[in-house]
Amino acid sequence: MSVARVAALVQYPVKGLSGVPVERAEIGPTGIVGDRNFMLVDVDGAFLSQRSVPAMAALRAELDGDTLRLSAADAPELAVPIQYDGKRRDVSLFAKWFGQGVVQAAAADEWFSERLGRPVGLVRVTPEHDRPGWGVHQGQTGFGDAHALLITSLSSLDELNERITSRGGEAIPMNRFRPNLVVSGWSEPHTEDRVLRMSAGAVEIGYSARSIRCAVPTVDQATGRKAGPEPTRTLASYRREPAYGGGVSFGMKAAVLTGGTVAVGDEILVHDWIPAGTDPAPTTR
Repeated sequence: MSVARVAALVQYPVKGLSGVPVERAEIGPTGIVGDRNFMLVDVDGAFLSQRSVPAMAALRAELDGDTLRLSAADAPELAVPIQYDGKRRDVSLFAKWFGQGVVQAAAADEWFSERLGRPVGLVRVTPEHDRPGWGVHQGQTGFGDAHALLITSLSSLDELNERITSRGGEAIPMNRFRPNLVVSGWSEPHTEDRVLRMSAGAVEIGYSARSIRCAVPTVDQATGRKAGPEPTRTLASYRREPAYGGGVSFGMKAAVLTGGTVAVGDEILVHDWIPAGTDPAPTTR
């Protein structure tokens, strides 16, 4: 049996924007350090997502020390200083979590508003940010949907693409699923469904719940345009999850049990398995 390894690591500094592949990452309680520490909000403080604003996928934000560098195909790069604390505003996620975000530079708000064609504001987590996840292992999260890490495997994507192409569709890249950590070497598709506890490099990771997919995987991450109905149509033919209200799943949401450093190529070791055919995660938060 081949050795499972970390095939890719991806950081998303601003929730909903393009991912930034990295070769090595520090993992803290809320996931990859710097991951989803920023988010865009509307005039009411509600978060913006590719679900309703797919053009976000074509915008890129990268961390460079105490600077956030913003770029897009149709705009010059903008470098803005990160505000770790200061003026705050009320923000919300899914109308379920209500907290505060640190207001960032007005120049960033203007840059994003022009790109997205609507007034938006950029905020960062507060220094005291404390937001628990849910599931078998709860953990903590920044501005992620609800968990520290999203883990997928190459074998799962291979099976999905075989099914898509057999129906006459085009194979899709892994970035449609916006994972933080991609695993190679698992011969069985969706092995991640059964991992209760695993380690990657110096990091110990605990299963939280299966990742129920919204409309975001139908967005072309290069262009920021809807490109559906795949992969949702094909996933619906074999990945329905009755325990999660009938949604379709791909990948697993996870909590950080022990932080540390992880790098592409590090071996993945599974310490505990979930019994086949079961999912101990609660259906709702």
